[in-house]
Amino acid sequence: MKPIKEIAFKSKKTNHGYFDLVSLEDILNLQPKDHNQFEHHKVAFYIIAIITNGKGIHSVNYKEYPYEKGTIFTLRKNNIHKFIKSNASGKFLIFTEDFIIQYADTYETLKLLQLFNEMLGSPKIQLNKSDYVEIEDTILQIESEFFNVKDDYSINIIRNLVQIIVLKLFRIKAKEIQNSENQNYYLKFLKLQELIEKECFESKKVSYYADKMGVTTKTLNNITQSIIDKPAKAFIDEIVILQIKRLLVSSNLSLTEIAYTAGFDLPTNFFKYFRKKTGQSPKEFKTSQEQ
Repeated sequence: MKPIKEIAFKSKKTNHGYFDLVSLEDILNLQPKDHNQFEHHKVAFYIIAIITNGKGIHSVNYKEYPYEKGTIFTLRKNNIHKFIKSNASGKFLIFTEDFIIQYADTYETLKLLQLFNEMLGSPKIQLNKSDYVEIEDTILQIESEFFNVKDDYSINIIRNLVQIIVLKLFRIKAKEIQNSENQNYYLKFLKLQELIEKECFESKKVSYYADKMGVTTKTLNNITQSIIDKPAKAFIDEIVILQIKRLLVSSNLSLTEIAYTAGFDLPTNFFKYFRKKTGQSPKEFKTSQEQ
């Protein structure tokens, strides 16, 4: 099993640090030397991908999404993705958090984090005709600035245009994000998510994370119910399964070794847990990703 490549940010234009714009055709047809777009890889940056023509299938965190003209994908850093099928053209806006966050206020930062957080909603957005025209026009403005202008104002103009796209997409996507205006709960939710992603193999118990955050289990459930309409245990399990899938796809560990790595005392408990949550055995999932 090949390890998953982690792709660092590299911009071809030194005067546009932390930002790049590439075409989908170049990504797929002129395969980068360090990774294959048709194999799982993890990105160390954010991506807004818009499909301008054609169709295909894109896998994000091991879930497949068909796409067509007007589809947008929002991928956050550490997402794992690959193309499965593609006969399409489009544009990729690629940037690090330094490009937006250090220049944005708290409100804009929260919107950026919400838009790119697949735990809060699908990474796929299907635009209607009017939204597509608006966003495509903004991307064309970015493209013109990026390739044709070389002055001190260009990067700031690009940054502001990207922020406009983020806010427009968030307005479209906000309907999927329940009670997202509860800013206090939202910040605690982000802290909880980060904690679970780091320590989910240490414990799968709600009480463990409640103690870590200095709150009651009831408060933790209130946080997750308010933000994603799920109990805390279901949220923990969702992250555990994703991390297990990453091990199944990217490591050379045996299923038994993965069971112990993931914190299970017996491999049989691991097999039962995974099948209950996914409808597949670990071996069936692993085989499906090798095809």
